[in-house]
Amino acid sequence: MIIVDKALQQRQAEGRPIRVALVGAGFMGRGFVNQVVNSVPGMELVAIANRTVSKAVDAYEQAGLTGVVEADSAAAVDKAIAQGKPVVSASYEAVVDAGQVEAVVEATGNTEYGAHVVVRAIEQGKHIVLLNAEVDGTAGLALRTRAEKAGVIYTGCDGDQPGVQMNLIRFVRSIGVTPLVSGNIKGLQDEYRNPTTQEGFAKQWGQDPYMVTSFADGTKVSFEQALVANAAGFSVEKRGMRGADHRGHVDELTTMYDVDQLKELGGVVDYVVGSKPGPGVYVLGTHDDPKQQHYLNLYKLGTGPLYSFYTPYHLCHFEVPLTVARAVIFGDAAIVPGDEVKVEVVTTAKTDLAAGKEIDRLGGYDSYGVAETYAATKAQNLLPMGVAEGCVLKHAVQKDQVLTYDDVILPEGRLIDALRAEQAALLAR
Repeated sequence: MIIVDKALQQRQAEGRPIRVALVGAGFMGRGFVNQVVNSVPGMELVAIANRTVSKAVDAYEQAGLTGVVEADSAAAVDKAIAQGKPVVSASYEAVVDAGQVEAVVEATGNTEYGAHVVVRAIEQGKHIVLLNAEVDGTAGLALRTRAEKAGVIYTGCDGDQPGVQMNLIRFVRSIGVTPLVSGNIKGLQDEYRNPTTQEGFAKQWGQDPYMVTSFADGTKVSFEQALVANAAGFSVEKRGMRGADHRGHVDELTTMYDVDQLKELGGVVDYVVGSKPGPGVYVLGTHDDPKQQHYLNLYKLGTGPLYSFYTPYHLCHFEVPLTVARAVIFGDAAIVPGDEVKVEVVTTAKTDLAAGKEIDRLGGYDSYGVAETYAATKAQNLLPMGVAEGCVLKHAVQKDQVLTYDDVILPEGRLIDALRAEQAALLAR
């Protein structure tokens, strides 16, 4: 979106920068704060909500801002914004409800809490940008539908791999190529990693061991690829995706797929481990016009039938402000669920689990997520990974067993379960 920079420059020149609020001052959230404060003229990070307020204060101060004030109501947040003071709150409601906030970035990575934030933002008429693939991959269609009714944009973000893939898919389609594979390049895949094994890496980079584990055990890539599948109308070749260990260049992947099968499936999402150039994304597509095939060969994309396109990096929080601008100024989403859920992320036991066990959070010791078709998930009553936390097992389950709703007792009164029911009703129409 090359036009975004000029649009932001114009907002800055007119003295009306986009006013955005952040919910969740974790690793990615702090990066976003620093990016907006120091590198994005035309946008202001006016408020941060975090359950531990000191972390929100730290995020501002690490970005070089002082004079941070705390507020516990929307009126107090608006007052601080009017005075030009950065404001923090333990209450996401206070920040989301503030009248001067135009858009909200949700960056908690928690499905239940994140669902409350998104629903509240939509109800308050705020555009919502997600650095939370988990809530989007669990109830994205229901949330998108609510946002459309409210007249606001609901979107995943640029910079995160799903958004980068969707930008690349849009580019590939725009030049007349039909995308058939959208992939994610990973450096590691080990379903049995846990917060203990990942503690050292997490400490080195100042990250949460549970979040780091979700990257290593396949949960995160499953959510990310489910988002792409549901936005692009793609499927998976099999449960868990192909997930090849390929140490060469992604261009070499053009010979590794059955094109007829890809066309029959309508395109697939996938990932590879160890490919170059990592940690980026790739799209493989076809072109039916022999004349254009000749040009593609001249332009060093090979003889087909699959052609390789890739982005060699994803810059996460650096690009999120671009998504905010796309939503607020242009009404454009980076990545948003389509009308049909194609892929879900289902819960798989990481180890033998005893009856009565309460399943811990994503990236924990108990479970990992794998991508599965919506049809199989529905037919087999499989338990989505995004609702697994807090569920209690009715009986023992074995390592690598995919859990079903029949295996667990759900916590009562959760919004995420209500949104799942709402989504099911939409899909049944």
